[in-house]
Amino acid sequence: MSALNNGSRFSRFAQTAARMMGAPRTFMIALCIVVVWGLSGPLFDFNDTWQLVINTGTTIITFLMVFLIQNTQNRDAEAMQIKLDELIRAAHGAHNSLLDLEELEPEDLERIRARYTDLAKQARHELRSTPHPGPHRDET
Repeated sequence: MSALNNGSRFSRFAQTAARMMGAPRTFMIALCIVVVWGLSGPLFDFNDTWQLVINTGTTIITFLMVFLIQNTQNRDAEAMQIKLDELIRAAHGAHNSLLDLEELEPEDLERIRARYTDLAKQARHELRSTPHPGPHRDET
């Protein structure tokens, strides 16, 4: 069994689990569990064990979900980056130097961001200074 297959299985599991955990039905089940737990409080005199049950359960679920969600977020971000890179590569007039920006140092990213911010300001200034004909009204 190769590491790639294990990664693929885990990725499929993580995607399926994240999809299931994000479903309205799962939310309703979790809500029902909390309501039943809350209503059972008087039966257990709201004791420490009663509180520990919900605290432990929610902590374990949250702990595990962090890893599943992070896995799906990483995959989504990588896929999105590849798609954006392909659009940049394929677009006529686009700068191929913008491919793989996520690999640059923060200082380099800031320098490039500042350049594009300046370009956007310049474009807005040009837009404001160019007269645009509005809708025509007949003045009678």
